[in-house]
Amino acid sequence: MTPGLLPLLLLLLAGPPSAQPAPLTCYSRMLTLSREVAGDFQSLQATEPSEPCVRYLPTLYLDIHNYCVLARLRDFVASPQCWKVPQVDALKDKVRKLYTIMNSFCRRDLVFLSDDCNALEYPIPVTTVLPDGQR
Repeated sequence: MTPGLLPLLLLLLAGPPSAQPAPLTCYSRMLTLSREVAGDFQSLQATEPSEPCVRYLPTLYLDIHNYCVLARLRDFVASPQCWKVPQVDALKDKVRKLYTIMNSFCRRDLVFLSDDCNALEYPIPVTTVLPDGQR
């Protein structure tokens, strides 16, 4: 065996380097879960129009940097509408989990940038601004 082949053989036997993803941080978990909850809420509204109770659920526009989001999450979990609707029960479980993570486990990692409760009622629409001269 030639001396240059031994290192190559060892490298091939070792296999590809494992790509270890970075561990979730509290902040990234809160952000991911809040997006899941918002998406599930929108999906619920789109797929369950036959359930009249869905119309009366509190809205779930979530901004984890707005202090009022904690009250919004509590209100959603405590809302008496839609008992016994499996999709709503699953969503309430996720909301409860998000509230617990925000209020207990990740309390020190979260920075509230506002306490504007109206911003959670009437979110600012996201617009895309194109560079000058483009349409």
